[in-house]
Amino acid sequence: MSRRNRRIVAAGLAVLAILATAACSAESGGGADGPQTIDLWTHAGGNDAELEVINTIVDDFNAQQDRYTVKIQDFPQDAYNDAVVAAASSGNLPCIVDVDSPNVANWVWAGYIQPLGLPEETFEGQLAGTLGRVDGEVYAYGYFDVALAMFSRQSTLDDAGVRVPTVDDPWTKDEFRDALAAIDKLDRFDYALDMSTGGTGEWISYGYSPQLQSFGGDLIDRSDFQSAKGALNGPEALEWARWFRGLVEDGYMAQTSGEDATADFVNGTSGLLYTGNWADGTVKEAFDDAVVLPPPDFGTGPKIGAGSWQWALAKGCDDVDGAREYLKFAHDTKYFVQYAKAVGLIPATLDAAAEIPAYAEGGENRIYLEMADRFAVVRPETPAYPYISSAFEKATSDILAGGDPQSILDRAVADIDRDIRQNGGYHS
Repeated sequence: MSRRNRRIVAAGLAVLAILATAACSAESGGGADGPQTIDLWTHAGGNDAELEVINTIVDDFNAQQDRYTVKIQDFPQDAYNDAVVAAASSGNLPCIVDVDSPNVANWVWAGYIQPLGLPEETFEGQLAGTLGRVDGEVYAYGYFDVALAMFSRQSTLDDAGVRVPTVDDPWTKDEFRDALAAIDKLDRFDYALDMSTGGTGEWISYGYSPQLQSFGGDLIDRSDFQSAKGALNGPEALEWARWFRGLVEDGYMAQTSGEDATADFVNGTSGLLYTGNWADGTVKEAFDDAVVLPPPDFGTGPKIGAGSWQWALAKGCDDVDGAREYLKFAHDTKYFVQYAKAVGLIPATLDAAAEIPAYAEGGENRIYLEMADRFAVVRPETPAYPYISSAFEKATSDILAGGDPQSILDRAVADIDRDIRQNGGYHS
């Protein structure tokens, strides 16, 4: 049995085992003489640092009052979404779940989660991309975010005669092109740029749709989320597609990069790396002259993706007041600080950032917070997003492979629009 198949089987067995216990726990929520049990599910099984913070929050909540006891069930990430879907089908969802940001709208449409019902002032000073909003209501909040960025070395840029772009003065499309040409002429790298094209799944939409948006296109017309026509196959989208394939044709990047683009970069295969701030530690450890660069402005300003895992209130929760009390308690600056330190990512509130030297004003990682605040675009807040993402992944792969961009984008639009029609417009 292959390693991948073993993982799939293991994940499936984990789902079955946990759902069996979940059905029992759903029937044992505490009695009149004891605290009410509130079940909380998380995808963080196996992520010890993140799970430790979750345990701290839950322990603090349980210790400071005696009406409720929050009980954690952690899943391996590969098994988590399947467990939630299965539990929803059998009416055994816990009261509190975490949800990956691009899935929030779909879970609202599917009836898995309900509005948090917390005062709007709760979220003042929070990065917009860390809030799961649907039709103006907040359904989820997250403790951290990530930011897309480029990495290089000061020595590489100096030798190529290329200026270092800043958040206030990013490269234009032409400057980016000139930078690639200058780095390529150094003749010291396999490619001037590693765009992490070996990635698959959600990375494709997360990583490349912001570039599409910077050109002026998008994954869907966001005015009503009923069609991708024009947004994904109009002139701006076509310009993005031709530019993207052109990077391969001109020899500036590989059609399919290595499995670990960050490792390849630190091993000297490219002069520029496009990835996320999760690579920050590895790059800075490898190079004492590492520089973090904002993405280029391709016409409508630099854009990056937004949104990571967030906490939500399940629909059908037996004790909404208790679950809401926990979610309000957990939205405390000290927990945002603990989360950001544990996972090494961007704190979701400005108050938390001020308490972490690396993200405070003048800190070495402040650039990530600034980009998340100024450049972030949430993935389309529509139940159709999972399908949109898969269609865009296929289109991007075909474009990189050298297919006709217009016909590829037209086909993606037709597929997305068909899915929306077949699902009644994804109306509630």
